[in-house]
Amino acid sequence: MKRKPGDKTEKSQPSAYNKALGMLARREHSRRELRRKLDRSGYASDEAAEALERLGEQQYQDDDRFAEVLIRSRVAQGYGPMRLRVELKTHGLPDARIRSLLDEAGIDWTDSAMAQLRRRYGAVGTSDPAERARRAQFLLRRGFPAATVRDVTHADVGDAADETP
Repeated sequence: MKRKPGDKTEKSQPSAYNKALGMLARREHSRRELRRKLDRSGYASDEAAEALERLGEQQYQDDDRFAEVLIRSRVAQGYGPMRLRVELKTHGLPDARIRSLLDEAGIDWTDSAMAQLRRRYGAVGTSDPAERARRAQFLLRRGFPAATVRDVTHADVGDAADETP
């Protein structure tokens, strides 16, 4: 039996189940993410599938719980719903479930976008079109929908006009 350089012996390599359980002990992972990591570690496809099935049955791995944690984390970092949808899609969650999870999270995206503007640019509004465009691009890059960005940046302009003596 030939081994590739860097391959571990079977004695030193934990089972796929133990490897995945160790990863889950550190943080939540999606099923797809665990599968990729186990595949990269050289585990047989059937062993990895069996380990993931067992972890799911024991409720150590749950894609919904993973998604909820990811949503809370990314919202706290200031990301919008479009960015979250894309990220959750890469983890193998279906579109309908993503929509449901985002709705259940109960996040006011307009407030979140305004908080990001205040954090980045301070409480002072602007009536300069170039600056408004810069702020809008910032929010779009963070994954906020165009309608929300338009509302927030126009509110920003309205606030600035109200403050002017």
